[in-house]
Order: sequence, then C-alpha cells, then structure tokens
Amino acid sequence: MALQSRRLFMVLLQILLATLVGGVLSVMLAATLALTWLPRFADRMLAYAVGILLAFAFTDLLPEAVEQGLDAAMVGQWLLAGIVIFFLLEKAALWRHDHQHALGRHAHAPRATMIVLGDGLHNLVDGVLIAAAFLADPALGWTTAIAVLAHELPQEIGDFMILLDAGLSKSRALVLNALSGAAMMLGGVAGYFALAGAQTAVPYVLVVAAASFIYIAVADLVPELHRHRRVGDAAAQLVLLLVGIGTVQVIGLFAWHAH
Repeated sequence: MALQSRRLFMVLLQILLATLVGGVLSVMLAATLALTWLPRFADRMLAYAVGILLAFAFTDLLPEAVEQGLDAAMVGQWLLAGIVIFFLLEKAALWRHDHQHALGRHAHAPRATMIVLGDGLHNLVDGVLIAAAFLADPALGWTTAIAVLAHELPQEIGDFMILLDAGLSKSRALVLNALSGAAMMLGGVAGYFALAGAQTAVPYVLVVAAASFIYIAVADLVPELHRHRRVGDAAAQLVLLLVGIGTVQVIGLFAWHAH
C-alpha cells in the first residue's frame, strides 16, 4: 500500500514537472522569439497567426474532440454555441473598452482577452491529456509532454504577436501568456485526481477552445489584414498564412501522433 502511494506521488510530481515544461517553458521559448526580432514584422506576422489558429482549430482540436467520442453533429452544435458565446464576450469587452475610453483610461483591444481565454482552455485540456498518459505509463507521459511542447511553441508565438498588436506591453503579454500556460498544470492536477470526470469534459472544452481560435482569426485578425490592400501586402499575407498552416501540419506529422 505504501509502495503504491509512493508510486502515485512520484507520478503526480512528474505530471507537475511535465506540465510546467509543456505550458510555461513553451511560453518562455516563444517569448525569446516573439519579443526580440519578430516584432519588427508584427503587421505581417498576424497573417502567420491566422494560419496557426485556423489550422489548430480545424486539423487539431476538432478532430481530437471527435476522437475523444463527440459525434460530428454535437461538435457542430458546440462550435456554433462557442462562436456565439465569444461574440457576446467580445461585445461586452467592446462596451467596457468604450466605457474606459470615455473615462479617459487606457484599454486594450478585446481580442487580447479572447486569445488568453482560448489558449488557457486549450492548455487546460493538454494538462488533462498529459496526466492520462502518465497514469498509463510514465514513458508515454514524457513523450506526450514533448509533443505538447512542440505544438505549443508556434501557437504561443502567434499569441504573442496578437497580444503585441492589441497594444499590450511586452511584459504584460509575457505575464498573460505565462498565466494561460500555467493552466496546463491545473489540467494536469485535475486529470490526476479526477481523471474520469475530467476526461468526460475534454471533447467539449476542445471544441470551445477551437471556437475561440476560429472567432479570433476570422472576426478580429482577418479584417485587420484587409486594411492592407496593396497587391504586395496581399501576396505576403497569403504566403505567411499558408506558412502558419504548414507549420501546424509539420508539427502534427512529427509530434502530435505521439501525443
């Protein structure tokens, strides 16, 4: 009995360490890139972020929700509900944004809140999946954590570009992304202590996270891209959008299958 308790305690410690690596280390690595040389390309890098968000939503999160047992019709219903929810959340954030300006206070674009919320949900689910892998086999758990780190990195870079474009300072963008990354540790602990119940909710949370990514990309970022109408700008945006999609696909080929 004591040996079993010790083994489970060691598994919990490994889950905490793995989710710290997957959630927070990915933010630090992304910050190294996004806060150094990438800001000079911020306008065009939004197109890259659009490609990443859409690719993660349609080729990663939604298929994973189906694999977790959610049927296609239910995925569609929850996706629509999620988009409506994020529309209402953004509308409320815009009203607050306007009120803050009317009072002479500084306020950031509502998309900053949306991207942090969506990324936090995604990281929460990743934490649950990492916990499930460790409870099955610690070796599988570490393989899963490495896979999560690999697919989190490009997404976190895209998130940083969006937060910086929304007007946040570098330090505030780093803190918000670190907090959303820490949600992976919360998911890991939840997965360890209540895995059956947590796993039941996983596909629904995945769809809601996908809804946030789709909404941000289509409702907020694409209109921003359309402000630049020159042929050269459009060509560069298309290339970067496709590169963003391609990044997710390449990461998926080499890492996500293990996850």
